[in-house]
Amino acid sequence: MPSAAAALARWPLPALLGWLAAWSAFAALRPLSAPLALALGSAAGAGCACFATTRMRRALVALGFPLSLVASGAATGLPAWAWLMPLALLAAGYPRAAWRDAPLFPTPAGALDGLAAAVPLPPGASVLDAGCGLGHGLAALRRAYPDARLQGVEYSTPLAALAALRCRRAPLRAAVRRGDMWAADWGGHALVYLFQRPESLPRAVAKARRELADGAWLASLEFEAAELEPQAVLRRAGERPLWLYRAPFVERPGPAAASRPSGRRRRR
Repeated sequence: MPSAAAALARWPLPALLGWLAAWSAFAALRPLSAPLALALGSAAGAGCACFATTRMRRALVALGFPLSLVASGAATGLPAWAWLMPLALLAAGYPRAAWRDAPLFPTPAGALDGLAAAVPLPPGASVLDAGCGLGHGLAALRRAYPDARLQGVEYSTPLAALAALRCRRAPLRAAVRRGDMWAADWGGHALVYLFQRPESLPRAVAKARRELADGAWLASLEFEAAELEPQAVLRRAGERPLWLYRAPFVERPGPAAASRPSGRRRRR
């Protein structure tokens, strides 16, 4: 049975509880004092933000009440339905099925510098950006591998369309399609690149174990796969670390690694 704290940390429950608590405090205290209601409503949202697991999520929980207060018309005079428009755009760009994956964090321009030296690939090698967003990771991969066959998969329909438009010609020349990175076949790729969040990495490792051929690489920007020993870690001043793992993967010693099945891997 998960603990109460673990249950409260399950996204998006901290956001829903934080916004509900903030608005409830505001509505209850507004007849007495509007400034006090605003202060305590904001404090309630900030308190619930502590249960979120990442800085981005804590910011979303804490800022949800003041931003929705402004958008609702209580502070601006706008009609109450006006705040639904940006939410509709957010829902279209970041659908509910993708909430447990990483939010839209573009790969910094120089984040993959040095990757080709650490992981040399032959011309024409297939490289996949799993969850490519707007194509920033594909642009960084193209700088690293000018002759690779780049592919990107993105669940969000608007983001996939924009990335495909951006990448359809030189210098990017990448094939982008709308799809589920977890349902897509990673087999046949020489390298799969991820910029996910820590909670989704175990799922990515399990998929890589099943599908990547011996000699293929898994690259994770910023977050390491805790159950695997990296073959290399690229650390550049001012940049996020890039963790590199090669199949067949080397397990980190420990009880979990000893009891974990190795999974099935296709060989090529």
